[in-house]
Amino acid sequence: MATEAMVRQMTTEETQAVMDRYLSGEHATEGVLADDVVFTVMATGQSFEGPEAVGGMLTYFYHGVFEAVAEQTNLVIGAGRAIGEWDFVGTHVGEFAGVAGTGRHVRVPLAVAYDLEAGRITRGRVYLEIPAFLAQVGAA
Repeated sequence: MATEAMVRQMTTEETQAVMDRYLSGEHATEGVLADDVVFTVMATGQSFEGPEAVGGMLTYFYHGVFEAVAEQTNLVIGAGRAIGEWDFVGTHVGEFAGVAGTGRHVRVPLAVAYDLEAGRITRGRVYLEIPAFLAQVGAA
């Protein structure tokens, strides 16, 4: 007999509703991220733990290193899982991957795999194509 309570897997519809709230609010984290959420940048292994740290990481990418938006190209939703692809589009304004801000326009492929539980995002794995970025700013 199991001693831990089983967590009911979210339905595809529930997962879709959470992802809609998260993405429609420009990565709004209030009430969408689990208290123990972890986002990992897969290229570096750097992890951000907790809603405040994840929010800080998103602000850093979208308004610190770049002034950018994510243009969605694909989003696949399943029960408790989501995977999205975007073009990360904007201007390189701050140091990133060893390259000082160049002022150059970039369009970098981005993918994120999400795990969800109990109506919240619990984990995100961020895949940003750093070689594409380096080529676009002349550092490759």
